[in-house]
Amino acid sequence: MQQFRYLVAVADTLHFRRAADSVHVTQPTLSTQLRELEEKLGVQLVERSRSGVSLTPIGQEVTARARRILRDVADISTVARAGADPFASTIRVGIVGSLGGYFLPLVIPALHAAYPALTFYVREGLAADLMTRLGDGALDLLFFPLPVSEPGLRIAPLFHEPLLVVMPTDHRLSDRSVVDRSDLRGETVMTLETGHRLHDTVADLVAETGAHLSLDYEGTSLDTLRQMVATGLGLSILPALYVRSEVAREQLVTARPLRDPQPGRDIGMVWRRTAAQGGAFEQLAADIKAALRDAAPEVRVID
Repeated sequence: MQQFRYLVAVADTLHFRRAADSVHVTQPTLSTQLRELEEKLGVQLVERSRSGVSLTPIGQEVTARARRILRDVADISTVARAGADPFASTIRVGIVGSLGGYFLPLVIPALHAAYPALTFYVREGLAADLMTRLGDGALDLLFFPLPVSEPGLRIAPLFHEPLLVVMPTDHRLSDRSVVDRSDLRGETVMTLETGHRLHDTVADLVAETGAHLSLDYEGTSLDTLRQMVATGLGLSILPALYVRSEVAREQLVTARPLRDPQPGRDIGMVWRRTAAQGGAFEQLAADIKAALRDAAPEVRVID
């Protein structure tokens, strides 16, 4: 099993040192264990050369099966924990970066009060990577933009979050209480780089309104976008919870809603249908929606 973990780490990083770091062993230990695995199986799994590391075709197939085995073993441990008390364990949570720091602080206090023995391990990342980790069993649960089309998943919608136009405080539209879509025509709009779900949502809105999507200045985080807006590089379309947290207290930028139909995104909880904690996750979803009704009037809870 440990050798399978080493193989998966190499497949994920294609780099022996980074793979060794990720599984907390030395590089010689990892290399030795992989060679031993290859000798046991009688095939070469990894190609090593000066140009880098790659998996052989049989190595790719073995790695895919190893991922499933490791996921199933993790599920066995989870079943055992859930049999005792599913709310007295650590849940491995994945969350997109445009949501994590602005959503979790609103619900963690209520969850901690209700389940003091429950802890979260939280990993922020891009949508595709988080979905892969959920499928591999490296994560138990995602807080994730909807819709999700991957098979074998259970989805619990949580809330609808409006998207607002963020602009410099001296921008020509800052004196409007509500911005018309036609007002965005010709404006430069910045968003997160490709790979973020928010990028796709904003790109669709920009195409609809006749604005110009900036490809020269894409943000790596919402904070980066806010700072670039403050310098006058363009406008941005940012989620309401981020606006509440960071824009509302800012002097150089301000936010305005778009006229109805107001753009937004739906956020939900996503987990594997086979997850042993499925019943606990359903209860968590209900608790989170109750917490949001009190803590976040900016969003609409989905019943």
